[in-house]
Amino acid sequence: MNLLPWSYTTSAQVTLRGWHSAPSGKPVLHFLHGNGLCGRVYEPMLKYLSADFDLWLCDIQGHGDSDAGSRFFGWNHNAELAVEAFQAQRSLFGDVPVYASGHSFGGVLSSLIMAKHPQLFKRAVLLDPVVFTPSMQMFIKTTERLGFTGFTALAKKTAVRRRHWPDRQTAYASLTGRGVFKGWTAEALSAFVDHALRPAEEGGVQLKCSPQLEATIFSSAANGLWRALRQVHTPVLMLYGADTFPFVIKSAALWAQSNRYVHTEQVSGGHCFMQEFPDSAAQKTRAFLLDQL
Repeated sequence: MNLLPWSYTTSAQVTLRGWHSAPSGKPVLHFLHGNGLCGRVYEPMLKYLSADFDLWLCDIQGHGDSDAGSRFFGWNHNAELAVEAFQAQRSLFGDVPVYASGHSFGGVLSSLIMAKHPQLFKRAVLLDPVVFTPSMQMFIKTTERLGFTGFTALAKKTAVRRRHWPDRQTAYASLTGRGVFKGWTAEALSAFVDHALRPAEEGGVQLKCSPQLEATIFSSAANGLWRALRQVHTPVLMLYGADTFPFVIKSAALWAQSNRYVHTEQVSGGHCFMQEFPDSAAQKTRAFLLDQL
């Protein structure tokens, strides 16, 4: 899959970077990745979608090759910065429909974008977005205001995650079948090792996204999340893994009950089911976006 790099210096004075396919007149798929990952980690799924869509991948603040800045700007601001970067490049693709997809953290950012920019996307497929239940949302926002960080189980695990390996081959062997990478195809894990790691100053390779930033994101939440979710008037399919976090399953049911534009479907796999079954994830995404269901 041939992708071209882009960069854009935002109003927040951090430069976001990412990739896009050469404009061909096909509809555009705006894709946002999960926490700790980056756009090209999803190439096994995206290569299937590239037959029907031109791709625009944005690496969020501190992920991939995008600048980290001095502090995390928050979920809502990062959603707006992604829109800003896309709008600056929108004309490259001409007057074609724009669709959205996002995984986990990127799925929530995509929903925030749809709430604030209802005309931007024609349809969207969200892949296991980490939509916190209302009670979780209230708890996390309260702890944020009190200045507590690193308190969630995910944040605690992330903060002590290994971030450096002597080479990419060792990283691949070390990550195989472990933690979030359990069940990933060999191609998907290779995409992570190729695109989510960078050469380290002391030699070897290290994570592009620092565990500290990843933990900060896991310890925070979007402002006004459920208000925004109710405001989404773009047709949405939320796919979630049968073995994902229990709160995602609860939130899927609640969102569908409260918003007639939202459809949900459980699929095989865990939180990263699209890395376990990239072809079937692509098929379901394509079918909904192109209204073939």
